[in-house]
Amino acid sequence: MFTGLVEHLATVAQLLPQSPGKRIEVDAGPVAEGAQIGDSVAINGCCLTVIEIDGQRLSFEAGEETLSRTDLGQLVAGSLVNLERALRAGDRLGGHYVSGHVDALGTLILREEDPPWAKLWFGVPPELTRQMASKGSVTVDGVSLTLVDVQDDRFSVALIPHTLQATTLGRLAVGDRVNIETDVLAKYVQRQLETEDRWSTDKPPAT
Repeated sequence: MFTGLVEHLATVAQLLPQSPGKRIEVDAGPVAEGAQIGDSVAINGCCLTVIEIDGQRLSFEAGEETLSRTDLGQLVAGSLVNLERALRAGDRLGGHYVSGHVDALGTLILREEDPPWAKLWFGVPPELTRQMASKGSVTVDGVSLTLVDVQDDRFSVALIPHTLQATTLGRLAVGDRVNIETDVLAKYVQRQLETEDRWSTDKPPAT
């Protein structure tokens, strides 16, 4: 479990073919401090497991499914990525609960610059916006954000200067793909609404 608060803007050192997936090596900076084999780290919001540690360089394995369904498949050596270590019991929750399981890829379709701020619009599959509401939470490339506008197949977020500088989001260009994870609570609400007619009830039948 994560919070969507990025700890480090890291650089991909190299990617090595490892059929059917890839090995991703990242210069993790402070995120590598105290890291252990088997730890969970979110890379652009996608939860991966540390398999090797070499100083500040952490290595991960990403399978074919992960590479095809997230933007990790687009990484090259030198790419910047958002890193966050898994939440520990007792940690402050400054963002919102993030599972590290990417729901779908979104596309940046518009940047509205209002220096030093920016408003970004992302296009997403319509089924995702059913789990979104204005002022609710969404995770974009591992960054916990507050929704501004929600439409049938798109949403917007307003980014403060710190977020633009400290994460990959400030470097996005129109057409770039990003990992989207909706709020886990919204998923449960939608599931409940979809299945409520199938559950037994103690209520007497309508007369």
